[in-house]
Amino acid sequence: MAVVEALEAESEGRSGPGMSGGVREVFATPEGARRCPELAERCAAAGVALRPVTERAAATLSETVTPQGLVAVCDLPRSSVEEVLANRPRTVAVLLNVADPGNAGTVVRVADAAGAGAVLFAGDTVDPYNGKAVRASTGSVFHLPLVRERNVESVFSACRAAGLRLVGAEGGADEDLHTAERRGELDTPTAWVFGSEAHGLGEHAGEVDLTVRVPIYGRAESLNLATAAAVCLYTSARRAR
Repeated sequence: MAVVEALEAESEGRSGPGMSGGVREVFATPEGARRCPELAERCAAAGVALRPVTERAAATLSETVTPQGLVAVCDLPRSSVEEVLANRPRTVAVLLNVADPGNAGTVVRVADAAGAGAVLFAGDTVDPYNGKAVRASTGSVFHLPLVRERNVESVFSACRAAGLRLVGAEGGADEDLHTAERRGELDTPTAWVFGSEAHGLGEHAGEVDLTVRVPIYGRAESLNLATAAAVCLYTSARRAR
């Protein structure tokens, strides 16, 4: 669960630009503490205060309909895109005007699993620390750098300055992912750009270096944003290895 991941990050001293962490305190109901028997030990190891609360108080603190009984208060990272990309990662995910926090959090989880170096939230993309996004990430928000920048052009410029080629996932692209892979288009450091659920890359489609589509072999009209991101990010992960 995300609270446990936050405590692990705190106790292990994970830090750096864009990294979440800085757990200030943890609130736990009796039921929440029962579900996580190692909670007190983890809080002690991380030097974080553990405070008992009632179920009613936990419901007030939580954004969920059925709270799990554990709430952590964490500091938010304050970093720029340039700081996050300073170590020149080989693969990053860029979420462009993505509105659904569940999709955003799932892409963070996928990027983490695929070994991406960061996730950049560009334009009017949902806050990565929205409660639903954090839960959908299943703790991955504490594993890799995240940064939010509303100026799309500055995000794209920073990616190029870090040696990343901008490749957009677009359902209507002429070239498909597998053809691009065979031609070696994904053998260089890549910033995958994933557009909004409703409009894709929109007006920014012409600003990336290449657009590709994930081929559909069955009768489905399209892929969910997070599913398409998984296919693309794992393709880059395979090329990198």
